[in-house]
Amino acid sequence: MAAATRGCQPWGSLLLALLGLVSAAAIAWDLTSLRCNFGTFCECDFRPDFQGLECDLAQHLAGQHLARALVVKALKAFVQDPAPTKPLVLSLHGWTGTGKSYVSSLLAHYLFRGGLRSPHVHHYSPVIHFPHPSNMERYKKDLKSWVQGNLTVCGRSLFLFDEMDKLAPGLMEVLRPFLGSSSVVFGTNYRKAIFIFISNTGGEQINQVVLEAWRLHQDREEIRLQELEPVISRAVLDNPHHGFWRSGIMEEHLLDALVPFLPLQRHHVRHCVLNELAQLGLEQRDDVIQAVLDSTIFFPEDEQLFSSNGCKTVASRIALFL
Repeated sequence: MAAATRGCQPWGSLLLALLGLVSAAAIAWDLTSLRCNFGTFCECDFRPDFQGLECDLAQHLAGQHLARALVVKALKAFVQDPAPTKPLVLSLHGWTGTGKSYVSSLLAHYLFRGGLRSPHVHHYSPVIHFPHPSNMERYKKDLKSWVQGNLTVCGRSLFLFDEMDKLAPGLMEVLRPFLGSSSVVFGTNYRKAIFIFISNTGGEQINQVVLEAWRLHQDREEIRLQELEPVISRAVLDNPHHGFWRSGIMEEHLLDALVPFLPLQRHHVRHCVLNELAQLGLEQRDDVIQAVLDSTIFFPEDEQLFSSNGCKTVASRIALFL
């Protein structure tokens, strides 16, 4: 789902333009770019906008009170620390279509001037970058070189690793030295970097916790991180197909947070449909909303409670019913 930021964007840049300070801003950007070429402590195009991020998450991330609060809290504490002792390392877990990739794209958008196009945002996919397990040793060398090289260019970098449950085990062990609390690795300062790992692993266990809460008539908002962390951790450690398998990353407690994404219910999917219609510049269409909901598969079979694809197929389904 595309990010809709109308109403969330700060007006500072527009005010500068109206005051005729665009040239000064451009000069400042050029100087910043030059500084990035001469040191590892540069901020490059790192321009965090927490107000915009929180606004966007509140308006468009449906049903994820834990993820929203945890990500914002961890990110603020990390960015506002002038001398962090280690990189920020987050692992996002949950069922498909619950918002994991959406949140990671928002982080790029609100942390870096260029968003996902920033030269300091690096997105890795198993299918694209590491497709053949037989080439694992070469991939290890490449990944170590990529991370080290990018951190040399700019220590304030964002690394996104998608579909960790499809990544051949063994590769992630080369990241272990970059994720800890040592001040320098291979001659490169890396303590201001951010690493985000995304996977569906733990999704079934999260779903079960939410389902049990629903059966006990417990408010979804009352579910706490302490209930979910142990089951997610066990699901990852027991999964030989997960990228963290025997990498030492979890065993050495290098993750700052396991971020759970809860399964989406019918009213959450409706929220996603409304957001998508707004993105298309369309008014609320009750017939379209109902058609999308009627075409969505819900589970378990008896309760029909959770969307099987979350909000992942909402955009394509809307196109069918307009």
